[in-house]
Amino acid sequence: MTPVRRALPRDAAEVLRLRQVMIDSMSESGGGPADWHAESLPTLHDRLAEDGGDFAAFVVDHPDRPGALAALVAGTLAYRIGRAGNPHGRVGHVFSVATDPDARRRGYARACMRELLEWFRARGARQVDLNASAEAEPLYASLGFVRKPDPSMRLAL
Repeated sequence: MTPVRRALPRDAAEVLRLRQVMIDSMSESGGGPADWHAESLPTLHDRLAEDGGDFAAFVVDHPDRPGALAALVAGTLAYRIGRAGNPHGRVGHVFSVATDPDARRRGYARACMRELLEWFRARGARQVDLNASAEAEPLYASLGFVRKPDPSMRLAL
């Protein structure tokens, strides 16, 4: 059994490192410089310290590198006006699923995903959304996720 735990404030730098691993893996040209880490670190540290908030990250410690993380899954719980199938409007969103390259294929991401999905269930989420890379889609499909047509648009402010 993979030892998954909730990420703690002391894990913030490693969480950012694994987030960068994910960003780099999704970009053909690399994710660019990681100069945003220093600015992001205090906010992430504070969010990881919140026990009952709308954000959670689950991690697996790296078995070969003390102080390092092998895998990360993070998500938020949001409110949307209710609808059929989700009358209370609680929606989970998964992001920053990453495994250290030298720790892949050991079930770490799957174990972290299961913990995050249970966290969503315990908070009344009736649906969970995520954006899947082609490489990760089989994992998500095995957990019950299905592709949906997505007319998403984005505005950068």
